[in-house]
Amino acid sequence: MEIILTFSLLFTVYATIVDPKKGSVDGSGPLLTGFVVGANILAGGAFSGASMNPARSFGPALVSGDWTDHWVYWVGPLIGGGLAGFIFENFFIVRSHVALSRAEEDY
Repeated sequence: MEIILTFSLLFTVYATIVDPKKGSVDGSGPLLTGFVVGANILAGGAFSGASMNPARSFGPALVSGDWTDHWVYWVGPLIGGGLAGFIFENFFIVRSHVALSRAEEDY
């Protein structure tokens, strides 16, 4: 569940904030990201607490001393975030920039 939640969060961030050709969603990225975080909490809160961030799970585990199944909160977001970044960068973002000349006479 943590993989799916983190994937959806990072995919939304890529689609609304990172993508240079975001189109009509330009400027509403933080609002849409907040809506996805809220939806993720409603969908995954009962299953895994909807952490979506290892740092968010580390503090309560450190204070309470309860490290039961804590690896889920590290492995899930790392896989979900990495997958979202890989898929969006390779399949959705179109890079159409031209490389700068590296010739000495251009300096």
